[in-house]
Amino acid sequence: MRIDVITLFPELVVTMRDHGVVGRALREKLVDLELTNPRDFSKDANNRVDDRPYGGGPGIVMQYAPLAKTLEHVKSISSDKAKVVYLSPQGQRLDQAAVRNLSQCSNLILLCGRYEGIDERFIEAHVDEEWSIGDYVISGGELASMVLIDAMVRTLPGVLGDDQSAEQESFENGLLDCPHYSRPEIVDGREVPKELITGDHKKIASWRLKQALGRTYTRRPDLMELKNLSDQEQQLLNEYLVEVKAKNER
Repeated sequence: MRIDVITLFPELVVTMRDHGVVGRALREKLVDLELTNPRDFSKDANNRVDDRPYGGGPGIVMQYAPLAKTLEHVKSISSDKAKVVYLSPQGQRLDQAAVRNLSQCSNLILLCGRYEGIDERFIEAHVDEEWSIGDYVISGGELASMVLIDAMVRTLPGVLGDDQSAEQESFENGLLDCPHYSRPEIVDGREVPKELITGDHKKIASWRLKQALGRTYTRRPDLMELKNLSDQEQQLLNEYLVEVKAKNER
């Protein structure tokens, strides 16, 4: 997978090359990450790529021409068929299903906006999809692109070492993840749930599913509404709610 990022601040995104899951994937050549600055394609003497918005108002807008030249260059060395994604508050809200779909692209170009955004005509002419990482405002698309890159790369085969790690994470099956515990067995009087130390893999799997169902039901009921629970899952959820109620009544 090749990921190109068009950004005015490549020094922000480049840090991913040396750290964490993305850094390891790059070193093992499972993914290629390239950065391109639109300022390098500006005809302005000061490499300016923005100007005041028509209609007045605060801020400045990234211009069409430098972005178009940048995209033309990136596609010439990547792929003319690369999907162009704009990280934008106006985009669809990113979720794990979208991450999975985007990670299937062999060539992906991420466009990072700044200031008041980019000229709408560029979006209409060149952007294939717009995605938002949440209903809040950040200073630019760089952090959003880094979130998306990390989320995509960790789904690629071989990146995590154990492919089950990705499959068992939150949102992969429409549920939040279950709680996790490490050594020692007792900390400050708090014990690891007995089901996890039985060595019985069937009991452990059942407990984890029960906790995932319960957490999703209580913390993200919107996700639970999308789930069509099997009889077994409904029984485990009922057990979870009874156990929580009993615990709260003690």
